[in-house]
Amino acid sequence: MDKFVFADPWYFLLLLLVPAVLLLQGRHGARAAVAFSSLHIARQIGTPVRASISGLRFSWILLPLTLTIFGMARPQTLKVTETIKESGVEMIAAIDISRSMLVEDFTVSGTRVTRLQAAKKVMREFIQGRPHDRIGIVAFAGRPYLASPLTLDHNWLLDSMERVKIGIVEDGTAIGSAVAASARRLDKREAASKVVVLLTDGANNSGNLTPRTAAQLAKTLGIKVYTIAVGTHGEHMIPMPSGTAVIRQEFDEDTLKDIATISEGAYFRAQDTSSLKRIFGIIDKLEKTEISRHTSVEAKDLFPWLLGTAFFTGLFLFIARDTFARTLP
Repeated sequence: MDKFVFADPWYFLLLLLVPAVLLLQGRHGARAAVAFSSLHIARQIGTPVRASISGLRFSWILLPLTLTIFGMARPQTLKVTETIKESGVEMIAAIDISRSMLVEDFTVSGTRVTRLQAAKKVMREFIQGRPHDRIGIVAFAGRPYLASPLTLDHNWLLDSMERVKIGIVEDGTAIGSAVAASARRLDKREAASKVVVLLTDGANNSGNLTPRTAAQLAKTLGIKVYTIAVGTHGEHMIPMPSGTAVIRQEFDEDTLKDIATISEGAYFRAQDTSSLKRIFGIIDKLEKTEISRHTSVEAKDLFPWLLGTAFFTGLFLFIARDTFARTLP
């Protein structure tokens, strides 16, 4: 980024000398070379040779003086280069998209919404608050599905999250497979911290890998898993292809706690949108991104051009005053 500045702007106070020069010039004219007893005699001699160049007698001082003052203020162009070195967090958000996530037991702005809609809204705000982190999305039901690889393009990431819908994979809740798939995406990544945030409303009932085994795998790879159980207890109505159905909420909190403990993460429970926001706020504080900024400034002085112009302008006007721009007495 280039900027134009004056390094010593206080020299502009010397511009007060300019009106002083004008004032002095107005009070003191050039001394007459020949005295005439009557003005009509002088008129008969003729008009000045260069009368059209008015004010040249003092402009040879005024213009170079102004240019010199501008030069003393040291005009510069600054080339500012900022280098950002990040020690960031790489994160996979694993989102449950089983049919039970259609239960409308959350509210957003006073409107009842599904668990998935509430989770998307809170996660969207969370992602927007971490612009320097690579984040990916794994959606899972009966099996995991990569919705977005790790990326710094968060606009594309958020668009990908909006395309995550219930029904894109077979129903079920494969928590163990989701943790393992997320961990594989983070494996061999060079980052200060590698994290999986797993959000689910059910118990593991699909997949070939147990949640505890997957948590141990994540621990071996240096990956922390934060688990979040969303939803309220009791019976709930959900839409089905053939109509509506009643489900009884299942939570396996012990398993989610074990996943978090084994991987040195943390377990949370969210029963409404505000608690879900609070949980993501806690995770945001636990996994801070360190950013160091180095700014270099390269200055290019322009004052030699102004001072050179002032010198040659003054020299030209000085010579012109006593040669071709002279006026007759």
